[in-house]
Amino acid sequence: MTIRVVRGNPTPEELAAALAVVRARAAAASAVPSGAPGPRDSWADPSRIAGHHLPKPGPAAWTRTYWPS
Repeated sequence: MTIRVVRGNPTPEELAAALAVVRARAAAASAVPSGAPGPRDSWADPSRIAGHHLPKPGPAAWTRTYWPS
């Protein structure tokens, strides 16, 4: 793996810190099996909205939104 600085002039300490983060991320990525799905993002989970606050049927049901306020 080759890392080069394209812009700026980092100090040796800054470069060492950046390299430590990159190496830690690479080690964490290689530790996860390739077929296993990653952690699920709760923001994209439809059950956080669909699990509650569903509109009640009735004559004015069309005026209420599906999204909780």
